[in-house]
Amino acid sequence: MLTWLLGTDGDWVITIVRIVLGVVFFAHGAQKALGWFGGAGLQNTVRVFREQLQIPAPLAVLSIAAEFLGGLGLIVGLLSRIAAFGIAVVMVVALIAVHGKFGFFMNWYGEKKGHGIEYHILVLALALAVMIRGAGALSLDQVLYQHVSAQNGVTVGVGTERGQWQ
Repeated sequence: MLTWLLGTDGDWVITIVRIVLGVVFFAHGAQKALGWFGGAGLQNTVRVFREQLQIPAPLAVLSIAAEFLGGLGLIVGLLSRIAAFGIAVVMVVALIAVHGKFGFFMNWYGEKKGHGIEYHILVLALALAVMIRGAGALSLDQVLYQHVSAQNGVTVGVGTERGQWQ
């Protein structure tokens, strides 16, 4: 289980996907958790989740943690599959609970009261890629995988050729 969780083939494309997704969600999470980048901060964000979205405070905090810590995890490539899964869950809830009623497209011109689901679908696709392929190159997952594999006597690199991940 641990080898699957950490396993990755060092693909540079997935590395770019992971880091970009991580930066975007670290920034979103920092807005909510710390009030950085013009965000509301933890107390105000939890209040909005509770009062306007009817999402209980513990789930709001879990959502904020998934964005902030998940984004950070993706940037450094630590437990990337779990981080991507947390972000995917947040996006599914946002898609269903908030944005689905506004259609497909973003509200670029301010004509509607909210944004559609196109952004969420893109994020879900990127998160799914990380969940399937792992962290890629330059990740702590790759380093930990090599260490765990060496401890367990697993040959690193066998069956991990491009397109052959098992």
